Amino acid sequence: MRIAVIDLGTNTFNILIVEVASDKSYSTIFQAKLPVKLGEGGINENMIQPVPFQRGINALKQHQKTIEQYDVHQVYAFATSAVREAVNGQEFVEKLKLETGFEVQVIDGDREAEFIYYGVREAVELTDENSLIIDIGGGSTEFIIANKDKIFWKQSFLLGAARLLERFNPSDPITDKQIAEINSYLKEQLQPLFDAVQEYPVTELIGSSGSFDSLAEMITHRFYTPEVLDGKTEYTFNLDDCAAVYDIILKSTREERLNMKGLVEMRVDMIVISSIIVYFTLTSFEIKKMRLSTYALKEGVMYELLN
Repeated sequence: MRIAVIDLGTNTFNILIVEVASDKSYSTIFQAKLPVKLGEGGINENMIQPVPFQRGINALKQHQKTIEQYDVHQVYAFATSAVREAVNGQEFVEKLKLETGFEVQVIDGDREAEFIYYGVREAVELTDENSLIIDIGGGSTEFIIANKDKIFWKQSFLLGAARLLERFNPSDPITDKQIAEINSYLKEQLQPLFDAVQEYPVTELIGSSGSFDSLAEMITHRFYTPEVLDGKTEYTFNLDDCAAVYDIILKSTREERLNMKGLVEMRVDMIVISSIIVYFTLTSFEIKKMRLSTYALKEGVMYELLN
């Protein structure tokens, strides 16, 4: 049996198509991301503007063609922050159904965090110790404190990279004053996280997909060889490499980032904000270990479907 999971995120619409065996194990036969930037021009007004609205429809139609091509039996489509917060989110979902026939389920931040945990647990060797899992989306950022057995605490914050980018509208390159303003805003907004880490101390940070993929790609291009990531579902960062790349990102212009190896064009603007969030988290909680999970929401959804 073939199943497709579509994750309609704020920045990208991701698709995962798998072949499921009789013992519930599966093999990936196709996966891809299409840039949509649903929040463009209206994310902080909670509105999907006409251009990204149409872009979203076009992207789902493209995924629909892929689904037909691969002869998929079941399709599960989920929408996250940009759609759930938008006043015209329901209208968007109805239009998607009209144009593609797909029933898109809008999930809340709590459910999203849970799926992310399942996805990460499938990709990364978790232990008895507590990890802080972070998924930086375009509209929201999920923080989860968990170990291999369970989630202790989770929360979705309206601190996605696209949302913060529009809110702070940093100059090119970003200034120290703007970085300080963003850090101060994060400190204020993430108070529940500070309380949670005090209650459930963490030993490492695990970043799922998206910006963390970009960070790993940039680091391996610069210091190693990109092949070290091939076929891996997890990667352990060297924090000195991260600090060096963080410094380069924050001092760079948009033009310079467009030419950086390992950084896809879609993330050229958001990587600045994502890096600030990552560095803020590492330093605030004095975390000395960081790993990448290449699995996130869609793999978590797949895990739940098959279990």
